Amino acid sequence: MALSSYLVLALTTFASTHASLQSRQSSTVTVDLTKTYQTIDGFGISETFQRANQMHALSPSLQRYALDLLFNRTSGAGFSILRNGIGSSPDSSSDHMVSIQPTNPGGPNATPKYVFDGNDNSQVWVSTEAVKTYGLRTVYANAWSAPGYMKTNNNDANGGSLCGVSGATCSSGDWKQAYANYLVQYITYYRNIGVDITHLGFLNEPDLTTSYASMRSNGQQAADFIKVLRPTLDKANFTSVKVTCCDAEGWSSQQSMMSALSSVSSLLGTITAHSYTSQPNSPINTPHHVWQTENADLQGAWTTTFYSNNGAGEGLNWANKIHTALTTANASAYLYWIGVQGGATNSKLIRISDDKTSVIPSKRLWAFANWSRHVRPGAVRVSASGGPSGSRVSAFRNVDGSLAVQVIQGGTVTGAVTIQVSGFVATAAKAWITDNGHDCDELVATLAADGGSVSAQVPGRSMVTFVLSPAA
Repeated sequence: MALSSYLVLALTTFASTHASLQSRQSSTVTVDLTKTYQTIDGFGISETFQRANQMHALSPSLQRYALDLLFNRTSGAGFSILRNGIGSSPDSSSDHMVSIQPTNPGGPNATPKYVFDGNDNSQVWVSTEAVKTYGLRTVYANAWSAPGYMKTNNNDANGGSLCGVSGATCSSGDWKQAYANYLVQYITYYRNIGVDITHLGFLNEPDLTTSYASMRSNGQQAADFIKVLRPTLDKANFTSVKVTCCDAEGWSSQQSMMSALSSVSSLLGTITAHSYTSQPNSPINTPHHVWQTENADLQGAWTTTFYSNNGAGEGLNWANKIHTALTTANASAYLYWIGVQGGATNSKLIRISDDKTSVIPSKRLWAFANWSRHVRPGAVRVSASGGPSGSRVSAFRNVDGSLAVQVIQGGTVTGAVTIQVSGFVATAAKAWITDNGHDCDELVATLAADGGSVSAQVPGRSMVTFVLSPAA
């Protein structure tokens, strides 16, 4: 054989071996428990605007399957936060959320004329199931608008501002106290049925005017109302209910409201923001927990894929979005827009089939499951570094002492990954995987003899969550 032929053969063999090593390699993720960050409140969804009615209309077996997919920690996502919509509309036509006081009682100082059907567009059913069957403890009640007669435009839709806040004078008078009373009455109805509202919001996307329930507000106007709402809650013995603000349409929009909210910081409980116009790529300047409370692929055609071409609705894309919010923006919670509904877009995690005979989970749901099942309320984010080429890693220590470590492998590399934790002795360790072929399924994991590390094979285009249980 000629020298050139030997050279070609040698180069070909080297290239083949190198490619094999690149596609299958081992790596280590190092977890440092001494470096701590934010505390996690949970992960969740909503069933607002009568989406809960769609769930409730299913057969009993499909109802249970849908609820399990949302809240069961073994067979579903194990969500720990439910976001309910507080109605402001005069009726339930279309997908409106009806008000508990549909008509003007006669002015802001008139005796209220509250009504409650005990159903609240099936949100009572979902809430009761979540709390009493699945043990969910965080229920966020959020108003998109005040009733129209309390606003400058006399309509619960199309923007307008709450009468009485700065720059919003109405001939009917100042409605701030009446609106605060209204919100307190709503959560009182829920308390009476055995569901405790833990967080209360009075705005939703106050920087956006829509043809459905919407109310405009700047930071100063929000602060004006918070000064009324907090004392009203306290007077009604809702001292533990946290006031949230302001569910702005984008992360940066919420940041721009923070300066005006500084005067009421002591009255606030949680800062909330959406991710439609800007993503959570940096921390919001506040001493309070910050939640990403709404995001979704609203337009993309329904997909159940984890990875195909990095499309907007694919599970891997959402695993990365959550990772960024938690590790870069220090978010304490991450909520998708809708859990279960019908229709042909990715606006929900779980689709009700057009003929109502099946319920179809997407891989977005299972990406959430890798977080929500294993990173429980009260967990603290700790330092995690390393991992295979193309991966993103994070780690959280739960209240029970267990350690949850996420490896999102966005690249094509497949190989053994070892989670190494100094000063931590595990007595058991497991791993769960979500990819195109798995739905948060258990993966073979090997615990080291000294209990200080655990290893498993992590495929390309996947998310794997390791959970290490501490010694008693």
